[in-house]
Order: sequence, then structure tokens, then C-alpha cells
Amino acid sequence: MNEILKNIYQAILEGDMDAAQTEVRAAVDAGITGGEILNTALIPAMGQVGCLFEKEEYFVPEMLTAARAMKAGLEIVKPLLANSGLEPVGKVAIGTVKGDLHDIGKNLVGMMLEGAGFAIIDLGIDVAPEKFVEAIKSGANIIGLSALLTTTMPNMETTIRAIEAAGLRGNAKIIIGGAPVTAEYARQIGADGFAPDASQAANLATSLLSQ
Repeated sequence: MNEILKNIYQAILEGDMDAAQTEVRAAVDAGITGGEILNTALIPAMGQVGCLFEKEEYFVPEMLTAARAMKAGLEIVKPLLANSGLEPVGKVAIGTVKGDLHDIGKNLVGMMLEGAGFAIIDLGIDVAPEKFVEAIKSGANIIGLSALLTTTMPNMETTIRAIEAAGLRGNAKIIIGGAPVTAEYARQIGADGFAPDASQAANLATSLLSQ
């Protein structure tokens, strides 16, 4: 790997936002394409962060700082990607379901998915089912539903039923997550998958799109 790309990779692992931006700018100045920066440094670095998290060598604070460093570098690369015509691997609409105002987990999932090469539509918190329906109509091929409260979990099912009623269930995969959520609950309400954390959410989204 090119030395500058190695530096970008390392900056993300260390969660060093300033170094990530500096090295990405150096890569651009050196004529390295946005696609190469993304696919050789940014995405592999976030993949490694996910592995370290799963091994319990990294925890949520380390994952957050790494994701922020990646996002800082990605902001520089995005215009280059747009100009090169390089398409994202998929489009994910994420949101915390109606009645739930928690967003830390959702935000981390969004950053990990962006680090895996997805375009993100962040619908925010307290999201009505209709907004998820509109996101699918706008081209989202994965929907990510988050809930931190047992009292708002039923709104995940309400959202899935709204998507079905709109005749769009076949247009998008639906994944769910949040502290009280389980794989069994995902099966029960007809979701396509459950992820217990942000790292596994990115892996799940990638695997669902490859099916």
C-alpha cells in the first residue's frame, strides 16, 4: 500500500481526525483517486475498527473517534467520488422509530455504514413510518430502524407494516437494532436482520445486498 494511504489507515485506527484530513489532502495532491482512497484506506480501516470492536480490543469511544476521523477524511473525498461517477455500494435510510428520541447508537451505525461505502439518509429521531416509506421511494435499498426503549419497539413493526401496505416491501431490506432488540424480535416482526452493534450492522447490510 502507498505510504500516504497507510498513513490515512493508521490515522483512522487512532481516531486522529486532523491527521486523517491532512493525509487525505496529501493523497489528493499526490494524484491518488477518490476511489482508491476510499477502497484502499477508508473502508479497510473501518473494517479493522469493526474487527477490533468485536474482539473487545476497541470499545464504543474508540469506535466513535475512528468513525469521526473516517468521516472527516470522507468529506474531502466525496466531491472526487461524485466527479468520478463512482457509485456507493447501496443507499441506507436510518432513523430512530416514532416516539424514541435516542440517537447515539443510530449515529454510530450511520458512520460505520458510511465507512463501509454506503450512502446514508439520516432521517433522525422520532421518525414516522411514512418517512421510511418515502425514503424507499427515493431509492433507499436498506432501511435501518433503531429503538432504545421497549415501549417504542412496537413502532418497528408498525413501520414494517406501513412499508408493506405501500407495496414496497420487496424494494428494500429492513434491519433493526437497539439495546432491547433481539434477533428473535426481528424474525417475529418480519425484519430481514438484526445487528447487536454498529460494526455488525455494517456487515449485515453488506451481506444482505450481496444476496
